[in-house]
Amino acid sequence: MAELLHTNAFPNLETLKVTVSHLLRDAILYVRQSTLHQVLQNTESTQRQYALQQRAVALGWPIERVRVIDCDLAHSGASTADREGFQQLVTEVSLGHCGLVMGLEVSRLARNSADWQRLLELCALTNTLILDEDGLYDCSGFNDRMLLGLKGTLSEAELHFLRARLQGGILNKARRGELASPLPVGLLYDESGHVRRDPDQQVQQAIQLFFETFHRTGTAWGIVAHFRRAGLRFPRRLRTGARKGELVWGELQLSRALQILHNPRYAGAFFFGRTRTRTWPDGEKRTRVLPREEWLVLIPNLHVGYISWEEYQDHQRRLHENAQAYGEDRRVSPPREGPALLQGLVICGICGHRMTVCYHVRQGRTDPDYTCRRESVEHSAPVCQHIPGRAIDKAVSELVLETMTPVSLEVALAVQQEMTLRLQEADALRAKQVDRARYTADVAAQRYRCVDPNNRLVASTLEAEWNAALKALQQAQQEYEQHCQTDRQLMNAEVRDRIMALATDFPRVWKDTHTTDQDRKRLIHLLLEDVTLIKAHEITLQVRFRGGAARTLTLPAPRRIWETWTTEPEVIAAIDTLLNEYTNEQVAAILNKRGLRSGKGCLFHGYTIQKLCRIYGLKSRYDRLREAGMLTPEEIASLLQINRKTAIKWYYAGLLRGYICNSKGSLLFEPPGPDVLPKCLGQKLATRRTMIHAKVMPEQTMEVQYES
Repeated sequence: MAELLHTNAFPNLETLKVTVSHLLRDAILYVRQSTLHQVLQNTESTQRQYALQQRAVALGWPIERVRVIDCDLAHSGASTADREGFQQLVTEVSLGHCGLVMGLEVSRLARNSADWQRLLELCALTNTLILDEDGLYDCSGFNDRMLLGLKGTLSEAELHFLRARLQGGILNKARRGELASPLPVGLLYDESGHVRRDPDQQVQQAIQLFFETFHRTGTAWGIVAHFRRAGLRFPRRLRTGARKGELVWGELQLSRALQILHNPRYAGAFFFGRTRTRTWPDGEKRTRVLPREEWLVLIPNLHVGYISWEEYQDHQRRLHENAQAYGEDRRVSPPREGPALLQGLVICGICGHRMTVCYHVRQGRTDPDYTCRRESVEHSAPVCQHIPGRAIDKAVSELVLETMTPVSLEVALAVQQEMTLRLQEADALRAKQVDRARYTADVAAQRYRCVDPNNRLVASTLEAEWNAALKALQQAQQEYEQHCQTDRQLMNAEVRDRIMALATDFPRVWKDTHTTDQDRKRLIHLLLEDVTLIKAHEITLQVRFRGGAARTLTLPAPRRIWETWTTEPEVIAAIDTLLNEYTNEQVAAILNKRGLRSGKGCLFHGYTIQKLCRIYGLKSRYDRLREAGMLTPEEIASLLQINRKTAIKWYYAGLLRGYICNSKGSLLFEPPGPDVLPKCLGQKLATRRTMIHAKVMPEQTMEVQYES
């Protein structure tokens, strides 16, 4: 029966499914090959697919109504992503423009069940037929749809089995460590397939300096900054393009440095399955790095490297600690630019978690605070401890000065030796760059000399390459000389004297303004393991050194913020003394002239003195004068039986003694004595006579006053 069907013994079975509504629409032939290699080599399969056009003509479609979609050649059918032709086909079917869809087999249309079932559903809704090499199918019929669904499932299973065989062979070879995978720069495969170091000495020295710099700085940023300051370049090999495999030199970037530090190949380890790639519904592929315990294969010490496996693990630990956004409880972090001396070393003595650092500006000065906020962030609990760090940093700094004094000579010698070693390493690498540029120029010169001078088309090109190589050599030599001159200035006699000054004057160097906070913290990280803080009535510091020794320090509890704004007792005493003779404004002017300030560091004013008197219970100038027996203007006027204004006039005339008691100019009078009273009474009588004469004989009085 199958042979009869394949020989078209019963052609009516196919022609009965084709109706006039199908013929009024287009017949679309979908052509696809999975890879470019298949397009170039498997030409027979492509010809068989194009030959299906004749099947559509035989079913009644005119040749001009048969459309071919072949823009998906060299695209896999595992997904619709990046398959523009298949998406175009689905669009035509959904719009009802297509009456027949043709494909050599189901796997040409799709190898994914979801994509295949979606196409079948659309064909059933729009009454579209499907044709393959085996026959014609109507998706609206149950039998044909079930058969097409089964074919799609088998096609997807076939792809799975093929992939499983390939992946199984790759994984089996990887478990033996024999799988050839791309190697990072600095490592190469030899003729026998074994991993060896790059024979280029400059490449080896650059990578060795890379890891030595990380040992010294502890951060990827430190490596990049060192290479940039020293003017050094780092190698890399091109992965794609016409220059694939070529070694090029350029500036070291942070992402490149992190890739090298995380690559186990430099430790001589073989790994496989470190990443996991998944395809999302939108067709985008996303890759994530798996934890080490989930890697499929990891074989340490399989081949030569640049560092040991123990060093690689230590690098991962340090990078793990350096991550600012890692986890809930950050561990020791590298020294950074802030003034917090114990950044990353402080442990809460109550809950045992690491304390974080926050900064605030107080009186124009940046001060650190050590805060334990782990439970506050996770469970909205109160902050465990919040301790101002200025006094703590000062105490630890004094402890460091005390500890460093016996070994300061060894530190000075180690610093000088390290600086000399750094300069030697950088100078050797720069010399290698000059040698490479000179070699390139020599090769360009040899190529130019070997060419026929009459062949000007080739000779002119080689001459231009030779000139470019000579310019590069000249530039490399100039850069080398400039860096050598800079290095000589760095290690001159003055610098050596400053380094040796560490042996005798380490405290001065520690407190020098040119010594950065980052340098001080690096030294602290070398000396201390951690510092535990406990805040109660006083602050207890438990300092643990790297060698195992421990010291306990006790500091008074920090003052509250309002206590830091309290005016000094000496200033209050001065105010109390000055109020015996001066008003509030006069006292404020005297204090400002003496250079004294309030608790907030502000200038004094009259209302400031008044407020301080109220807070500290100081008697005002008015109260002091009243206690001394001074009389108000009303009281002195009643005593002398005169008007209040007259008493004030007599004060300005010098008849009465008085004192200004406030900023409004209010007066308090000294009681008149026996010698003052007659003068006042005489003045009173003279005033009354003048007033009487002015009333009785105003004209004569005016003449008398005029004559006088």
